[in-house]
Amino acid sequence: MTASELLDPRSFADAVAVSPTEAPAVAPSAPPAPDPPPPPALPPAFDRGQRSIDDPASTWVVVNKLRPLQPLDHAPADLVDIGGGMQLRAEAARAVAALRAEAAAAGLDVEVQSAYRSFEYQQGLFGNSAARFGVAGAELRSARPGFSEHQTGLAVDVGGGGCDIERCFGDTAEGRWVVANAHRTGFVVRYPAGSEQVTGYQYEPWHLRYVGPELATELHDTGVATLEEFFGLPPAPQYAAG
Repeated sequence: MTASELLDPRSFADAVAVSPTEAPAVAPSAPPAPDPPPPPALPPAFDRGQRSIDDPASTWVVVNKLRPLQPLDHAPADLVDIGGGMQLRAEAARAVAALRAEAAAAGLDVEVQSAYRSFEYQQGLFGNSAARFGVAGAELRSARPGFSEHQTGLAVDVGGGGCDIERCFGDTAEGRWVVANAHRTGFVVRYPAGSEQVTGYQYEPWHLRYVGPELATELHDTGVATLEEFFGLPPAPQYAAG
């Protein structure tokens, strides 16, 4: 390039011109992250109000020393024979047959010793107990007529393993099996050990109460010992005065 060319402003502009910089390629954007899965749905809360605890015809009726049957001489309308001169309500009768069949499949023999008791029968039973143990002693062992679970047609006394209607039943293979498995057919041990100040009765591992598999399983799975505690009812260690 000559000196004259250097003096030409157009040549100078050409010499210092810079090629435009190409814009960098834009990287493709990453796909949006997927939404997190929803948390697992919690099981619905157990509906404690789906059946009556007051109606004597309800399988959930709660009977204790503060909650007599209404009327006192109530008699179930659907009693059926279960053998040995004993009766239960039809639903409970089917359930106790299933309980015994499951126990037999496990190589155990659970026998029903007592079932439905009428108001009149309970009168005689309580009177005999009072004559033997005094009224206070009888009230730990037997219910007044109109206050007995047996009068509902939903309760059974069972035995087996060489012990019938005694505390030793709880130490037999049959008694331990009942505690672990009776809920599957709808039964609970109604008067468990340590709950005397709630139920009003001494420990009776032989006394089973039918409440249906749904409620019995809920009690078993939650570890709630008594119907009183489950339904938020006051303890019933003794009868109301008067």
